[in-house]
Amino acid sequence: MHDKRVSTYLFGAWAVSVLATVGSLYLSEVMQFMPCSLCWFQRIFMYPLTILLGIASAKNSPLIIPYVIPLVVIGAAFSLYHTIIQKLPRNLDIAACGPVPCRGDYLDWFGFITIPMLALTAFLMILVALLRAQRLSR
Repeated sequence: MHDKRVSTYLFGAWAVSVLATVGSLYLSEVMQFMPCSLCWFQRIFMYPLTILLGIASAKNSPLIIPYVIPLVVIGAAFSLYHTIIQKLPRNLDIAACGPVPCRGDYLDWFGFITIPMLALTAFLMILVALLRAQRLSR
């Protein structure tokens, strides 16, 4: 690996995944916000990225990129769906959630930034970094 930018993008993707993981744990364990079913699915796809991208970044190896992109895309799809159902009118009942309602907004920064929107942003940032690293490594 001769291009330093590849390692920078891998590290950036890993750093975003760590920040998202620590942020979700802080919200649930410290702030005592109970995650809904869709939040759990987003976590299922984010948490492994912290380990996998950490290894890839430490080894400066983009070989894992094709294998983690599906995790990122599926996690982003859950985040997008969750964001959409939170922003639709409240009388539409399309969210199938467990005991914690998926429409609940624990965070509502500036009137539009919610937890699923933050997760979606993290997934998209990771995806862009991985695609850039993959392109540069060819």
